[in-house]
Amino acid sequence: MALKSTIYKANLAVADIDHGYYADHALTLARHPSETDERMMIRLAALALQAHRLQTVCQGDGTLAFGAGLSDPDEPDVWLRDFTGQTRLWIEVGQPEDKPLAKACNKADTVLVYAFHHAAEVWWRGIESKLTRLDRLEVWRMPTEASQALAGLAERSMQLQATIQEGALMLSNGNQTVTIEPVRWK
Repeated sequence: MALKSTIYKANLAVADIDHGYYADHALTLARHPSETDERMMIRLAALALQAHRLQTVCQGDGTLAFGAGLSDPDEPDVWLRDFTGQTRLWIEVGQPEDKPLAKACNKADTVLVYAFHHAAEVWWRGIESKLTRLDRLEVWRMPTEASQALAGLAERSMQLQATIQEGALMLSNGNQTVTIEPVRWK
């Protein structure tokens, strides 16, 4: 018998000072049985960092949501679709292979990878040359200590405040704040 995903609910208040975007998002995250709290929270942080694109890319007329991720390799971890159904943003979390990223670049206007974990540098050295031709791709590194600290914010029901200023994300649950400064690799 297959294990079922665990459902998490998050009320995320985003204050993106860099892009002048301020909004509340009621989110449902399905955590796959093989997914860690760290990875799930990186997905949530990636959504917070890119939420401004709802306004800057879709002028408020789009859908920013979690994809099937680990459950379906043909779907992203997070995506933004405009009112026509066109995928404007495709976000992958972790260390994906080059061929699925190339496919994603053919399906979406922009593809972002948020690499995390202590093995991210090894992954990047092995794949960097294969990704140079993908113009629509951006690769970001989430620092290990910050990504591990994010796991401490994971609860089945979350009230979170995300503040983005000067490229840094401060994610807080009222008791604990984690600051993440993603580093752009590509």
